[in-house]
Amino acid sequence: MVGAYARPVENHSVPHSSPRTAAFFDLDKTVIAKSSTLTFSKSFYQGGLINRRAVLRTAYAQFVFLAGGADHDQMERMREYLSSLCRGWDVAQVREIVAETLHDLIDPIIYDEAASLIEEHHAAGRDVVIVSTSGAEVVEPIGELLGADRVVATRMVVGEDGRFTGEVEYYAYGPTKAEAVRELAESEGYDLARCYAYSDSATDVPMLSAVGHPCAVNPDRALRREATARGWPVLSFHRPVPLKQRLPSLSMPSRPALAVMAAAGAAVATATLVWYTSRRKSTKPRLASIARGPLARAERV
Repeated sequence: MVGAYARPVENHSVPHSSPRTAAFFDLDKTVIAKSSTLTFSKSFYQGGLINRRAVLRTAYAQFVFLAGGADHDQMERMREYLSSLCRGWDVAQVREIVAETLHDLIDPIIYDEAASLIEEHHAAGRDVVIVSTSGAEVVEPIGELLGADRVVATRMVVGEDGRFTGEVEYYAYGPTKAEAVRELAESEGYDLARCYAYSDSATDVPMLSAVGHPCAVNPDRALRREATARGWPVLSFHRPVPLKQRLPSLSMPSRPALAVMAAAGAAVATATLVWYTSRRKSTKPRLASIARGPLARAERV
C-alpha cells in the first residue's frame, strides 16, 4: 500500500550496489530544527489561508514541540487540528507558498550534522529516504532540497475542486512508518539489516527497530531511555547551518590584483602556445595517459 505514498523526488544518488541499502530519516528535530509544517504558518497567514488566531495557536504548538517533543496524545490532537485547519485550502496555492518560502524558512534550520550524514550515506551508495508525519506538500520539496531519493509523508484527501477535504488519506506515523520502511525494502531490494534509521521521537521506535543500525537523534526522554536499554547510538545535532554556508567561501581579489592576474595569465597562455607549436614541429604526437586515483568509498557512517 505504501508504494503509492513513497514518492521519488528529483534527485539521484550514486549507482546502486547489490544488495541495496538505505538510510531512513525522520524530518522534524532530526534533520531540521523545528516542525516543518508549523514553520510555514506565517507564510500561510500572509497567503490568506489562516487567520491570526491560528498563527498564534501554531506558534504555541511549535513551542511545545521544541520544548519537550510531543507524545502520542499530543500528536493526535495536532493531527486533528491541522486536518480541520486545512479543510478547503487550495492545494496549488499551498504548493506555491511552500515553493516561494522554502529556502528562506527551511534552509536556515537544517542541521549541519544531518546534512553531512546525508552526504556520507549517498557517498556510501545508500538511498536516502525521508519518512515524516508532516504533509507531503511540505515534505516533498524539503526532500528535494536535502537531496533525498524518496519521501514518505502524510497525504490528505483532495477533492475534485483541487482543495483539501480535511480527511487523511495516509497517515505516516508510528507503526505506519515501520510498515513503509519494510514495504520499501521489499519493493526496492533494501537489506534492512544493513540499513540505517534516525529519529528524535519514541513514537518512531517501530521504524528504528526495523533496521540494523538505528540511531536516536536529539531524543526525547522516552526515546533516550529506549536507546539506552537497547544499546542504540545517541547523536546530538545542534548546529543549524544554511546549506549555502556549508560550501567553501571564496574571497574576491581586489581590482588591481585581478588586473595583474589577468596579465600574468595572458603571458602564460602565450608562452604555452609558442612552446606547444614548436613541440608539434619537432616531435611526433604521443598519447597522454591519465593516472586516476582510486575513489575512496565510505566504509562506515
